[in-house]
Amino acid sequence: MPHPRIILAVASLLAMTPSATAQSSARSQPAPITSVASSAFSSLRGEPLIVDVREEAEWRQTGVPTGAATISISRPDFVEAVIARVGGDKTRPVALICRSGSRSARAADQLAAAGFTRVINVADGMMGRGADGAGWIAAGRPVSPWATPAQTAHSQR
Repeated sequence: MPHPRIILAVASLLAMTPSATAQSSARSQPAPITSVASSAFSSLRGEPLIVDVREEAEWRQTGVPTGAATISISRPDFVEAVIARVGGDKTRPVALICRSGSRSARAADQLAAAGFTRVINVADGMMGRGADGAGWIAAGRPVSPWATPAQTAHSQR
């Protein structure tokens, strides 16, 4: 009969095989993030909430995607603000956009890590990014002037 320590050592090694480790890490990975170019945005299914993660000066300069929520990634409560905007429904698709796709990619990672299951990164952003696409504006996607929260509240009266 094999020695009990040998059995224990073999069992320990089998538990650490690549397939067991890969399965374990796959379960701990955030939900998949879809990346799309602005020109392909209309092909998405469902009605995603668009979140423009840029800064106020950028919103003023170029406008924002029509209907987008403006929640800057620099806010300390960024994730909580998006959760509030979707009414706590982390299954609702959320599309993130910035100037060129970098900040929106970071924001997508944050939302996926927070449990959002349908996160979309607009990879070419508002202004375009080489091979990722020409950008929301150049693709002719709808843009509206940014309204300050005070202007928005006034227009809703």
